[in-house]
Amino acid sequence: MRSASLIPFRSKSGLSSQDRAGAITLTILFHIALIALLLWITPGILPIKKEDLSLSTFNVPAPNSGNQSPAKAQRSEEKTQDQKASKQAPQPTPVTPTPKPDTTMPKPQVEAPSFLQISPDQYAASDIGKMQGRNKSSDGNGKSSGATYGPGEGPGGAQLYNAQWKREPTGAELAGYLKADMPRNGYGLIACRTIENYHVENCRVLEERPLGSGYGQAVRRAAWQFLVVPPRINGKPQIGEWVRIRIEYTEGEIRPR
Repeated sequence: MRSASLIPFRSKSGLSSQDRAGAITLTILFHIALIALLLWITPGILPIKKEDLSLSTFNVPAPNSGNQSPAKAQRSEEKTQDQKASKQAPQPTPVTPTPKPDTTMPKPQVEAPSFLQISPDQYAASDIGKMQGRNKSSDGNGKSSGATYGPGEGPGGAQLYNAQWKREPTGAELAGYLKADMPRNGYGLIACRTIENYHVENCRVLEERPLGSGYGQAVRRAAWQFLVVPPRINGKPQIGEWVRIRIEYTEGEIRPR
């Protein structure tokens, strides 16, 4: 009788179960190594998902904020807004200029003195050009002019002669130099030097009544209109000699002298 053989059991294919298990393990390891090799060689084959790097913001509540009531939260927000508003620079308030009162004084109306109002008949009668002259000068026979005002009474000690009118001034010519506040009666006396064409110049005030009335200055300012015959000595006119001119002002009348 033969003894039992100790040779391991083999299948019909000629491989034992241990051999088959080792072959399967080697196959699996080979595939894993192959896949790893492919991934290492070609990393771009499989898409890699990139992380979302966008920045997200959110509000983090302050500590114990969950315990605040809506009213307290509103007051806190109003307080914060007030603090921000207080930090802003205040806007300058525009200053409205105060209008200055008008201090312009009205000009007083100057009225002519009542005693200078004359009627048309009186004005026509004052036109001495239509009347015969009252020339007191020499009549051509060698007589001299009328009596003088006095020796040495003129400017610089010059002798003064009484004026003889070539044409007496009219009331209208004299009235323009009178002021409204002058007295109603008075006179002005001036001394003037005779020049060509019967005119006078360099007139000066000698006297006026009442004193300070302004009649002397009124006569002096009106003298540019005067026409006076120069004084005569031995029938010859003495141009450049001084004459005295007196104008009297009375209520309602002006009388040259």
